[in-house]
Amino acid sequence: MAVSEEKKDKVRRVALMYYSNPDVQEAIYRFSQNREISPRYYDSFGKRPDSFQYKGDIFQAVKKGATSFHCSEELWRNPLEISTEKTKEQLDKMRIGWDLLIDIDCKWFDYSKLALKSILSVMKSHGVKCFGIKFSGSKGFHIIIPWKSFPKSILGMKTREMFPELPRKILGYVRFMAEKEMKKNLPDDFYEQFKDVKIKRGIKCIDCNEIVNEYELTDFICGNNCQKVQVREQKKILIGSKEKFKCPHCGSLMIKEKIVPYFECSNCGNNSRKNPEKFSRSIEEDLFDLMGLDLILVSSRHLFRMPYSLHEKTAMASAVLEEDEIDSFQPKDANPLKVKIRNFLPDANEGEASSLVTYALDWFREFGEEEEGKREKKDMEFSPVKIENLSESHFPPSIQKILLGMEDGRKRALFILLNFFRAIGIERDELEKRIYDWNDKNKPSMKKGYVKTQITWAYRNKIVPPPNFEKDYYKGIGIIPNEEELRCKNPVNYVVRKTRTNSKDKAKTSKSKDNFKNKKTLQEK
Repeated sequence: MAVSEEKKDKVRRVALMYYSNPDVQEAIYRFSQNREISPRYYDSFGKRPDSFQYKGDIFQAVKKGATSFHCSEELWRNPLEISTEKTKEQLDKMRIGWDLLIDIDCKWFDYSKLALKSILSVMKSHGVKCFGIKFSGSKGFHIIIPWKSFPKSILGMKTREMFPELPRKILGYVRFMAEKEMKKNLPDDFYEQFKDVKIKRGIKCIDCNEIVNEYELTDFICGNNCQKVQVREQKKILIGSKEKFKCPHCGSLMIKEKIVPYFECSNCGNNSRKNPEKFSRSIEEDLFDLMGLDLILVSSRHLFRMPYSLHEKTAMASAVLEEDEIDSFQPKDANPLKVKIRNFLPDANEGEASSLVTYALDWFREFGEEEEGKREKKDMEFSPVKIENLSESHFPPSIQKILLGMEDGRKRALFILLNFFRAIGIERDELEKRIYDWNDKNKPSMKKGYVKTQITWAYRNKIVPPPNFEKDYYKGIGIIPNEEELRCKNPVNYVVRKTRTNSKDKAKTSKSKDNFKNKKTLQEK
């Protein structure tokens, strides 16, 4: 039996013993009220939407192989009525509230603690006293601020309908303030500790503390000097881009003549050509990156590990802890057979987070980004790869699972497939055939008109790679990327690596056969 199978069996045995505890069942069931839930069966998630009708549903799922339970930060009138077919307006009306969930996922446990304490300090300085803290089960922590803490309307708008926009703005502000707090408490040898670690580094924007992009404003001329007249064109290019440009008249490659480097903050728009004083004078570390705070985690129907749910990689419980236990807490304290059962969701004071919301909105108006998701946008150009002898056997397992057909998350899956197929250089005719064949396997299939519209829309835009495996797109549709996929980071990288490895193996096999034939011929002579 493979080690991975042994590990799965071990986790399932622990799960049966652990979840049989009525106190654990009660803690999970109580927290699940008005939330969409999804059991994880080690390698895959259960069908969505789902909810617990009775406390006994938890152990029934465990007996069927469930190893952990995940739930939404959104609160719903009836979670079972949620559907990917619903519009945002329809979902807004079904939502009765939301909790603010802050996920700290730092690779280094001690710095997860430091990030946790920095964020809590920011919360308390804004009057937020009621929050829940729990261990993620691996290397991080979760902080929750209950829905009751937030104002129910802002400037005439219902706060329950301001999801995920408002939580993202709050988290952006908290992240900004927490970095300042964290810097005060860094150990003296911090930069020495991380000198060889791949933390995001670069020039910082003074206003918003984000690492900025470095561009070059470049004059191009035609290398062929066509029509006996110099063709000049000025372009803004991200430094490191390998994009090439052709002369619009003769098609020859254009060459760079004059280059002016400068910095630009994609978050607040500062430009070093206009305001050089707005940028740091030396390269700095991005503590946001170290803290592992990801704004994308605040998204519609995003699920997080429920309190007291097991973590598959460690077999530890997502245990609740008190603030005064942070310094002494170690992962072993979350041993599922010894863990203390506590309430993760505190009984907050009505509206106590109002000041935090006000400060966050003021900060966002000055330094934030109005276009949702632009913070995550990468300005680097992406060129599709063209793979010879493309084989589906080289597709990532996650993509192969999607291609078997989907019952839930079909629209997200379509988005992933369109970007994936275009990024690996599949021609449009073949792409359309693959997409329509895949849609026939979905239960139910999406309307052909909708699929056609999405394909048309995709081809009107630049080619971009599919989401990285670590992103919530996959877990949100019940697909759990494996370790190899996570190491490759992106589905395109996975295909390229597999194809390259396969080509090398074939070359070695062919060479071995030739050597054998030559050796045999010599022996016969």
